Amino acid sequence: MNIIESLELEEVQVAEEVIDSGNLSELIVYNDDINTFDWVIECFIQVCDHSHTQAEQLSLIVHFNGKAIVKTGEYEKLKPMKEALIERGLSAAIESMAGSRK
Repeated sequence: MNIIESLELEEVQVAEEVIDSGNLSELIVYNDDINTFDWVIECFIQVCDHSHTQAEQLSLIVHFNGKAIVKTGEYEKLKPMKEALIERGLSAAIESMAGSRK
Protein backbone atom coordinates (compact mmCIF):
# COMPACT_ATOMS: atom_id res chain seq x y z
CA MET A 1 0.00 0.00 0.00
CA ASN A 2 1.41 3.37 -0.96
CA ILE A 3 1.12 6.57 1.07
CA ILE A 4 -1.83 7.92 -0.95
CA GLU A 5 -3.84 4.73 -0.43
CA SER A 6 -2.97 4.84 3.28
CA LEU A 7 -4.14 8.45 3.62
CA GLU A 8 -7.37 7.71 1.74
CA LEU A 9 -8.05 4.76 4.02
CA GLU A 10 -7.45 6.93 7.10
CA GLU A 11 -9.84 9.59 5.76
CA VAL A 12 -12.56 6.98 5.24
CA GLN A 13 -12.06 5.60 8.75
CA VAL A 14 -12.21 9.08 10.31
CA ALA A 15 -15.35 9.95 8.31
CA GLU A 16 -17.02 6.71 9.46
CA GLU A 17 -16.16 7.49 13.09
CA VAL A 18 -17.68 10.98 12.81
CA ILE A 19 -20.86 9.60 11.25
CA ASP A 20 -21.18 6.81 13.82
CA SER A 21 -20.47 8.96 16.86
CA GLY A 22 -22.35 12.09 15.79
CA ASN A 23 -25.98 11.05 15.51
CA LEU A 24 -26.91 14.72 15.38
CA SER A 25 -30.54 15.74 15.40
CA GLU A 26 -32.40 19.02 15.03
CA LEU A 27 -35.00 20.45 17.37
CA ILE A 28 -37.57 22.13 15.16
CA VAL A 29 -40.31 24.51 16.26
CA TYR A 30 -43.31 25.14 14.00
CA ASN A 31 -45.36 28.29 13.63
CA ASP A 32 -48.87 28.52 15.05
CA ASP A 33 -51.53 31.17 15.45
CA ILE A 34 -51.80 30.73 19.22
CA ASN A 35 -48.53 31.71 20.90
CA THR A 36 -47.30 35.30 21.10
CA PHE A 37 -43.82 36.36 20.09
CA ASP A 38 -43.04 37.23 23.70
CA TRP A 39 -44.06 33.77 24.92
CA VAL A 40 -42.05 31.96 22.21
CA ILE A 41 -39.01 34.12 22.98
CA GLU A 42 -39.36 33.37 26.70
CA CYS A 43 -39.62 29.63 25.97
CA PHE A 44 -36.50 29.67 23.80
CA ILE A 45 -34.58 31.49 26.53
CA GLN A 46 -35.75 29.19 29.33
CA VAL A 47 -35.69 25.84 27.54
CA CYS A 48 -32.97 26.20 24.91
CA ASP A 49 -30.74 28.57 26.87
CA HIS A 50 -30.68 31.10 24.02
CA SER A 51 -29.85 34.76 24.50
CA HIS A 52 -32.73 37.21 24.12
CA THR A 53 -31.45 38.34 20.72
CA GLN A 54 -31.06 34.79 19.45
CA ALA A 55 -34.52 33.80 20.74
CA GLU A 56 -36.05 36.88 19.12
CA GLN A 57 -34.43 36.10 15.77
CA LEU A 58 -35.52 32.47 15.91
CA SER A 59 -39.10 33.48 16.70
CA LEU A 60 -39.12 35.65 13.56
CA ILE A 61 -37.74 32.78 11.47
CA VAL A 62 -40.47 30.50 12.83
CA HIS A 63 -43.10 33.13 12.03
CA PHE A 64 -41.99 33.92 8.48
CA ASN A 65 -40.75 30.47 7.37
CA GLY A 66 -43.27 28.34 9.22
CA LYS A 67 -40.56 26.57 11.19
CA ALA A 68 -37.00 26.90 12.44
CA ILE A 69 -34.23 24.69 13.75
CA VAL A 70 -33.80 26.06 17.26
CA LYS A 71 -31.15 23.62 18.51
CA THR A 72 -28.87 20.94 17.10
CA GLY A 73 -27.35 18.14 19.13
CA GLU A 74 -27.69 14.56 20.24
CA TYR A 75 -31.25 13.22 20.30
CA GLU A 76 -31.04 12.36 24.00
CA LYS A 77 -30.18 15.98 24.88
CA LEU A 78 -32.86 17.46 22.63
CA LYS A 79 -35.71 15.21 23.79
CA PRO A 80 -36.27 16.94 27.17
CA MET A 81 -36.15 20.33 25.42
CA LYS A 82 -38.77 19.21 22.90
CA GLU A 83 -41.00 17.94 25.70
CA ALA A 84 -40.60 21.20 27.66
CA LEU A 85 -41.51 23.27 24.59
CA ILE A 86 -44.57 21.10 23.96
CA GLU A 87 -45.61 21.43 27.62
CA ARG A 88 -45.48 25.20 27.13
CA GLY A 89 -47.83 24.95 24.14
CA LEU A 90 -45.35 25.15 21.27
CA SER A 91 -45.32 22.73 18.36
CA ALA A 92 -41.94 21.00 18.26
CA ALA A 93 -40.33 17.89 16.81
CA ILE A 94 -36.91 16.28 16.59
CA GLU A 95 -35.54 15.15 13.27
CA SER A 96 -32.35 13.26 12.70
CA MET A 97 -29.96 15.06 10.39
CA ALA A 98 -29.59 11.73 8.57
CA GLY A 99 -33.36 11.28 8.21
CA SER A 100 -36.64 11.71 10.01
CA ARG A 101 -36.88 10.84 13.74
CA LYS A 102 -39.52 12.19 16.12
